[in-house]
Amino acid sequence: MGSESIDPPLIHMLHSPTHPDLIFTWGNPSRGDDALGPALYELLLQEDLDGVELLTDFQLQIEHSIDLVGRERVLFVDASTSAAAPFECVRLQPEQDASYTTHAMSPQALLSVYRQVNGHAPPPAWLLSIRGYAFGLGRPLSAAANEHLLVAFNHVKRLIKR
Repeated sequence: MGSESIDPPLIHMLHSPTHPDLIFTWGNPSRGDDALGPALYELLLQEDLDGVELLTDFQLQIEHSIDLVGRERVLFVDASTSAAAPFECVRLQPEQDASYTTHAMSPQALLSVYRQVNGHAPPPAWLLSIRGYAFGLGRPLSAAANEHLLVAFNHVKRLIKR
């Protein structure tokens, strides 16, 4: 069986976003502070987000590169065990790393896939890493992570209003 590929212009026809900006959160709501991304998603759903689309999932996967098509800006949001409290926000560059061959991808690897599939640079992207502490199965958000979540939420609301 031969290798099939989708022509990049066809991808644009298949996925035409209605909003130029994307906030993509991910994490596992059943694993304590790993729920920070989905928790931010839930808070943002209550806001007036003109021009912003929200997506959330358990993890990034290669198929999510299609969600970046036609975007002007992308903000990825995840929990982190190593970010400075309450959060860090860094500009991302496409980078093929070992995660592209695993079940879960890094946002840098996802940007690299986008570039490979579409033949041009991905939209400007940032990673907001919210500091978490307790990631045990069945645990709720820790008190400290919940405080960081609220600070990150206010930061994202300010970014959206710019």
